[in-house]
Amino acid sequence: MDFEWIMESLRQGIAEMTWLEAIAVFFGIASVYYSIKKNILVFPTGMVSTLIYVYICLKYKLYADMGINAYYFGMSIYGWYLWSRPATGKEELPVTWLSKVGIYKSVILFLLSYGVLFLVLSKFTDSDVPYWDSFTTSSAFVGMWLMAKKKVENWIAWIITDLVSIPLYFYKGLMLTSFQFIFFTVLAVIGLVSWMKSSKKVSNGY
Repeated sequence: MDFEWIMESLRQGIAEMTWLEAIAVFFGIASVYYSIKKNILVFPTGMVSTLIYVYICLKYKLYADMGINAYYFGMSIYGWYLWSRPATGKEELPVTWLSKVGIYKSVILFLLSYGVLFLVLSKFTDSDVPYWDSFTTSSAFVGMWLMAKKKVENWIAWIITDLVSIPLYFYKGLMLTSFQFIFFTVLAVIGLVSWMKSSKKVSNGY
């Protein structure tokens, strides 16, 4: 891999970056950080970032990603509600793994959302990346739903989303956002390890 090319692309991304994208990136990274820490601030910081990205995605014809950011906003309200109202006798909503039924539901949710989104994007919009846009949106749709419920598997969904989003945003000329997703991938791996440890404590009764 050409390191100089990577640095030049990053410099170009920073040079072309708008102040709006910079704010969205900052709050997006803050949201992932708070998610790793299982801190309820994950939701308000994420809401700021997602609202800005609704506008950015509309501008760059990433219609499915625009929709998923609006969905993030709504799910952030739902997650904020769940996290602030843990079960009776518990200080906070515990981190747990999905059951087999939960896994099946997640896979079905992904496949259904992908099929619907691809159909809509390819038939009714001028999107030039319907495959990519539908995929990242569907996997992120599942990831946000699982995060609101504090399921470990949410990080697996985010890792998949981030890895596909890197070339998608690079292709669209949003260099800084593309590099943000590289950073998000690293944070998601850290988050996965952290939440796996937390789920062990829950299962052991700590």
